[in-house]
Amino acid sequence: MDTRVATAELGWTAYPASGWEEVSGYDENLNTIRTYQVCNVFEPSQNNWLLTTFIDRRGAQRIYVEMRFTVRDCSSIPNVPGSCKETFNLYYYETDSVIATKGTAFWMEAPYLKVDTIAADESFSQVDFGGRLMKVNTEVRSFGPLSKNGFYLAFQDYGACMSLLSVRVFYKKCPSVVQNFAIFPETMTGAESTSLVIARGICIPNSEEVDVPIKLYCNGDGEWMVPIGSCTCKAGFETDNGNVCRGKEKKLSITI
Repeated sequence: MDTRVATAELGWTAYPASGWEEVSGYDENLNTIRTYQVCNVFEPSQNNWLLTTFIDRRGAQRIYVEMRFTVRDCSSIPNVPGSCKETFNLYYYETDSVIATKGTAFWMEAPYLKVDTIAADESFSQVDFGGRLMKVNTEVRSFGPLSKNGFYLAFQDYGACMSLLSVRVFYKKCPSVVQNFAIFPETMTGAESTSLVIARGICIPNSEEVDVPIKLYCNGDGEWMVPIGSCTCKAGFETDNGNVCRGKEKKLSITI
């Protein structure tokens, strides 16, 4: 999911109705985007929830969420009460099926697992798109392990004046690669950022495995590491220093 490319309404569920509001806005490059904003800073005891649509995890065990947002500096708002905040909470709820709609959604904190409290590195005191005073924050958080078909994200506002400019949900994987005369398939990263996932290699055509079973490890950043074992060209085949085994050319002998 990437709301940066959304042109139609996102259709997320907000509760209560006086909380988060979906609007058309602009990013820092003045591109039109769909955003959610909330600014009930003059009313205490805020508890505004925003729930995404169902997100298929596509086999990933660990999910990353990139959030781009702006937050108003509480000290720059005249006569604002002490309940004004400059942070919000990120939660997720894992499920095997679509369970939340406009009419039915979980609005208590209990069903959700909290990922983190998100704070702004920069807040703004006024908005002036022409003067480029818009200060955009980008924060990335991850969570796992996941085992069900998908999940929902939930954003909880408890008294901030902010705009959620975009949300990008992604996972990491190691790409398919040919190394040491073996083919390694595309491999998902593990459930933890420090996990190493073993991938077995298959020898390329006209080669065979030598020594120990050949394998690579896929780390949490989607990079291959720690190669073990190798394949080599079979008898009668040779390589040109690449990952290809070709038949040796037969040399003709001429008798005079």
